[in-house]
Amino acid sequence: MDDLELAKEFVQTKERVVREIRKVIVGQEEVIENLLIALFSRGHCLFVGVPGLAKTLLVSTLARVLNLKFSRIQFTPDLMPSDITGTDILFEDHATGKRSFRFIKGPIFANIILADEINRTPPKTQAALLQAMQEQQVTVGGNTYNLDQPFLVFATQNPIEHEGTYPLPEAQLDRFMFIINVNYPSKEQEVQIALSTTSGYQPALDVVMEADKIQTLQKLVPRVPVSDHVAHYAVELVQSTRPGNGKCPDFVREWVNWGAGPRASQYLILAAKAKALMDNRFAITAQDIRNVACQVLEHRIILNFKAEAENVKSLDVVEKLLQSVKAD
Repeated sequence: MDDLELAKEFVQTKERVVREIRKVIVGQEEVIENLLIALFSRGHCLFVGVPGLAKTLLVSTLARVLNLKFSRIQFTPDLMPSDITGTDILFEDHATGKRSFRFIKGPIFANIILADEINRTPPKTQAALLQAMQEQQVTVGGNTYNLDQPFLVFATQNPIEHEGTYPLPEAQLDRFMFIINVNYPSKEQEVQIALSTTSGYQPALDVVMEADKIQTLQKLVPRVPVSDHVAHYAVELVQSTRPGNGKCPDFVREWVNWGAGPRASQYLILAAKAKALMDNRFAITAQDIRNVACQVLEHRIILNFKAEAENVKSLDVVEKLLQSVKAD
């Protein structure tokens, strides 16, 4: 099967996945689309939203539809790194009396990991995810173990409750391809949610594809062509977030301490490729870059005290950049 035929199958598969998810999730069209962009781009996601907006349900539903192994880790202040990665346990053979260490895998050995309330655990434990998210491996006791593929981390964070929480280190944030803001449903959607969740009806979900097929579609995304001017636009957008860059707008120098790194340029182009495929196109445009820019850049811009005093948010900076940085 050539790439164009596979691209058609990509669209059909995406539509089937969305159809199954909608049996459970009401509304949240943009959230679902961004989740699938991240899935096909092999990118990790950080979901930010108040409790009760079906973030956990969305991720677990996706795992069911794709027939992937799902693991939910509740992040708490007393969670230890070994509670995530696993640990070596000393076993004794009762027949011979010989003792040996055996590695017991932790919950990170799954296809889809839900790191629930990730900011409730100290940075030391958060760091247990760094190698897994970047290298798809875990090192314990000097031994390195490969994780099953596909491997994706979806984390949730409550934006309003800060007591007993720890800020995510920048290195941890940078591992997330997307930050996805989950907002309240509309009145009509909330009525539908209230009726469907109190009726006792449990929708039957069909499995759309297995792990091998997901990886085939994931490998198609990097093969989508990108023109030089679109790549230049993506890089210029990222470099414009850096106050040390001589060409950055004045408001960036005024509000920003640190801008996005090179990983943001990579993620912009990868996400735009997945977005184009999902829209049944086998080439990306500058508009595709713009469509994913907020999700990629928001959590990579570190604001200064002046911005905080003026109640300026990172998302405000990204939106102003999209207005000021034009594609050639």
